[in-house]
Amino acid sequence: MNKKVLSVVAALICFAVAGAFAASNGEAVENEAQAVETVVQTKNAPEAAPSDSGAVKYIAAGLAVGLACIAGGLAVGKIGAAAMGAMSENAELSGKALPFVGLAEGICLWGFLVALLIIIL
Repeated sequence: MNKKVLSVVAALICFAVAGAFAASNGEAVENEAQAVETVVQTKNAPEAAPSDSGAVKYIAAGLAVGLACIAGGLAVGKIGAAAMGAMSENAELSGKALPFVGLAEGICLWGFLVALLIIIL
């Protein structure tokens, strides 16, 4: 269990570092673009709205899907093993145990929907 926790923490740190570099790179590109824009821009031209860096949105969406799928996989593994053990003792429990596996898989779908809403909005 400790190896799983350490690997998840290491992945989160990698995502945070990548996001920091993406944000700093985006600021540098924006500063260069603003410098060129001020040289080219005339008095009568309307000002352009500053562009929003979307790197944070993509990192958040990736974390939403990734963590939801990891949690869903762990849940399906534990519930599926318990369901198979219960069905091996009593075959009549198959109809009662399998819907719980489907509920655990729904965690991944919720993570995908959250990520989709993060990217769209």
